[in-house]
Parts: sequence; C-alpha cells; structure tokens
Amino acid sequence: MSAANVGDEGGFGAPQIRDEWHTLEIIAEALHNSGHEGNVDIGLDVAASEFYDAEAKTYNFSQKTGLNDRILSQDETIALYQSLCDKYPLVSIEDPFDQDDFESYIKMTAQMGDKVQVVGDDLLVTNPTRVQTGIDQKLCNALLLKVNQIGSVTESIEASNMSQAAGWGVMVSHRSGETEDAFIGDLVVGLGTGEIKSGAPCRSDRLAKYNQILRIEEELGDRAVFAGKHFRQPTHLLGGR
Repeated sequence: MSAANVGDEGGFGAPQIRDEWHTLEIIAEALHNSGHEGNVDIGLDVAASEFYDAEAKTYNFSQKTGLNDRILSQDETIALYQSLCDKYPLVSIEDPFDQDDFESYIKMTAQMGDKVQVVGDDLLVTNPTRVQTGIDQKLCNALLLKVNQIGSVTESIEASNMSQAAGWGVMVSHRSGETEDAFIGDLVVGLGTGEIKSGAPCRSDRLAKYNQILRIEEELGDRAVFAGKHFRQPTHLLGGR
C-alpha cells in the first residue's frame, strides 16, 4: 500500500480518475461494497468559477488547453448535471456555475431545484445583500454559510435567517485552511440548519467539529433530532421551532 497525501480539507489524495462519471462510479461502488448503498447520498462541490470562460460563456471540464478539451455551453453543463443526478444519488450540488453566471443558476434551479439542492458559495459569499438577490432572482435554493467569509456572526445569522425564511437549505461550512476551533459545530445546531460541511474525518481540525456535535447530542439527549433525509427542511422535524 502506497502512502497518500492529505488535502487541504482533510481528505486523502485523489486516485487517478478519468472524469466526473468515473469519480461517481467509484463512490457508488464503495457504497455498494460497504453495505451503505441507499443509506448514503452524494453532494458535489463543483467550484465552476475555476474553469469558466466569461467571454465565451463556456465551462472547460478538462482543465486543459488542447484538442481534447471538454468545453460545454451553459445548457450542456446543466444537461450534464441532470444526467449525473439521474444515474447517481446526488442530492446537493455546490457552485455548479460561475459566481456571476446568473442565467445558468436560474435555469438549473427552475429545472432541478425540486429534487436537488443548488448551493451558493462563491455565488452568495454569506452576504445578506447577495442572498437577497439570490432569493429575488431564484438563483439557487441553499446557502453555504461561512462566518469568516462575511466577517461577523451577526451577519452570518442574518444570512441564515433570510435563507431559511425563503425555504432554502443552509449548510454551515468550514474553510479550507482550518484550526481546531469547533464553533461551527455549535452554530449548525443553534441555527437548526441540519447541514454541516466539515471535511473528511482524517485530521484533528476536521474531527473537532464532529466531536463537538457528538458532545452536543449527548447533552441534549432525546431532544436531539437528526435531520437525515430531511436536511433541506430540518425545521419540519421540530414542528417549525
């Protein structure tokens, strides 16, 4: 067994893969072989701003510059996400388009938003003003909440409350460069969002968040509620509280 590097968010270095289809096939096979098929759903963080050509309004999924580039139009990119969701248990897709490609966000949310969570990170940057724009224009249906992205807990709570009031999901998130501060474990429970993004459980800066949630669950006892499949609307499990 060869050594593996650990990435910025606590995960082991990626294997050699051909494309997104191959990636999801590996994950699906792992779920099947481990006996968790049907119990685990999949979420993607596309970070599409990294490979968007604003002038041509295209996405280069090959990340190369050559004859074999996979350059897709906005509509072709939406069709790709739809095909992936049709074949695999995808329930959440973060940053599927460039942060300023409002046209594609509107189309995808209208077409797929009833079945898939469309999460805005670069799109919304936890900014209440930007969140309001997202709500008004129906750009997405979920917020990725990063406290130090907007700069204050007050503004983060405001962004979360706005999103939840609009019927959006809210995913409380870590940052790529993390410490062992476990505050977001408290925040996700306090806001009742039902979703947290804390990275792979392979380093202490990631485990700290999960351990804090376990401590909170132990303290709450039978008052603790696991959102599970209801992660997009967890307040339904609490009678609207």
